[in-house]
Amino acid sequence: ILYGYLYPVLLHCCLLIVFVLFQYISLGVASMELILLSIFCCLVTLFISLPLLLFLITRNNRTHSSLKYPPGRMGWPIIGESLKFGSCGLRGVPEKFTLERMQKFSSKIFKTSLLGEKVAVVCGPAGNKFVFSNENKLVRLWFPSSVDKIFPYSKHTSSHTETLILRKLLPGFINADALKRYAGIIDSTAKHHLQSHWANNKEVIAYPLVKKFVFSVACKLFLSIDDPVQVAELSDPFAVLGAGIFSIPINLPGTALNKAIKASNGLRTKFQEIITQRKLDLIKKRSSSQPQDILSHMLSACDEHGQFLDESSILSKTIGLLLGSLDTLSSAITCAIKYLAEHPHSILSLGFKCKQKAILNSKNGETLKWEDIQKMKYSWNVASEVMRLIPPFQGTFREAITDINYEGFLIPQGWKVHWNVYSTHKDAKYFPDPDKFDPSRFDGNGPAPYTYVPFGGGPRMCPGNEYARVVILTFMHNIVTKFKWETILPYEKIIANPMPKPAKGLPIRLQTQCS
Repeated sequence: ILYGYLYPVLLHCCLLIVFVLFQYISLGVASMELILLSIFCCLVTLFISLPLLLFLITRNNRTHSSLKYPPGRMGWPIIGESLKFGSCGLRGVPEKFTLERMQKFSSKIFKTSLLGEKVAVVCGPAGNKFVFSNENKLVRLWFPSSVDKIFPYSKHTSSHTETLILRKLLPGFINADALKRYAGIIDSTAKHHLQSHWANNKEVIAYPLVKKFVFSVACKLFLSIDDPVQVAELSDPFAVLGAGIFSIPINLPGTALNKAIKASNGLRTKFQEIITQRKLDLIKKRSSSQPQDILSHMLSACDEHGQFLDESSILSKTIGLLLGSLDTLSSAITCAIKYLAEHPHSILSLGFKCKQKAILNSKNGETLKWEDIQKMKYSWNVASEVMRLIPPFQGTFREAITDINYEGFLIPQGWKVHWNVYSTHKDAKYFPDPDKFDPSRFDGNGPAPYTYVPFGGGPRMCPGNEYARVVILTFMHNIVTKFKWETILPYEKIIANPMPKPAKGLPIRLQTQCS
């Protein structure tokens, strides 16, 4: 109202006054009648404008008469509280940012400013349910502006549109039927990885080796690439991509965003060569075989209009898929290794080790099958508890597509809405003694709905959650049946930048188990 109405009126009045002074100076007293006429016009303008201005202000107040902005603080101009949010992660206490503000302002909702945006953080199971249940009704998926810079899409689409397309494609590639075929491949990859990089060492640094395994699996299943040299060449630039996505959106030399853009450009050149070759291979084999990996699937798929997907979009989707699986799975597996070392009773309880040994002995040298994965109930309880304590990611953002009344507070259209796993994962109301490692929380029906959300929920449930489960359980099976281990740095700190990882990479001491 001020910028669109009041300021133009005041400017008009100022111009009238300047005109009056000009008339007085240039024409003198003889033109007093003209001066009086000008003053009269100025008064009439104000007389007409002020009532209208009051009407607009009153109408706006009536629209939200019972609503106010959520409690909280916005921090510094432009950067807001982004530095505080990031510093909590780097200090190993990423939950502190959310939990402190829940305690100080409201346990249901608070406002802040992150990534240059005004943000309403909705908390608790009700907040999670609200976000997950109102996708494309009250809110829509939102990415920081840095995403479009790192992953440039075609001129006719956006990261939001391309993500929706990708979510439609993924279920056809990583559904239960597909994972039944992949289980043996993932198991053989895990066995080969452990034999090559772990078995002949007394000490290893777990995190980079786990990332190597996860990336190898993704390259084999997503791209049909298993050449170690080619895999290594592709993996190096991914180290800087994740940090750039959630950095302050300033593209200057040396910034995290600038480094991520350069890394993405290099990857796009390499993937362009892969896609060109794959298209030639598909032309040769189109009549005799169906696409067996996600790259071939995307190159062969058509949109609702019967058009093949844009090649630039396929490039960005492929890089995004590899990045999404790399950091989240590497974090979950590495943290599981850490917690199992620090809580050896969890391996022994409920015959965990014996169950895994029984599965191994029943295979007679064969690789794991889908049915074997389904038997690993307690192993998944362990992994679930690890992801409750150290979630692979903290949450995602939405954008309000209309004014929202949430818990009596106004979330204006255009504000960003953030749900954060720590608002429930570390709340004693839903998980008693929340800092305790206790896999038995997931016995029976498990936690209450919308309290355990490492993969999101509702329509926005991560489409790769089943793929993640198979990869995590397969690696846990192999490492538990092959090694005993202990951490070299007891209770090493886990930092988040932005994904969680051990501050020193988790060095461990290995001992090969007897058959």
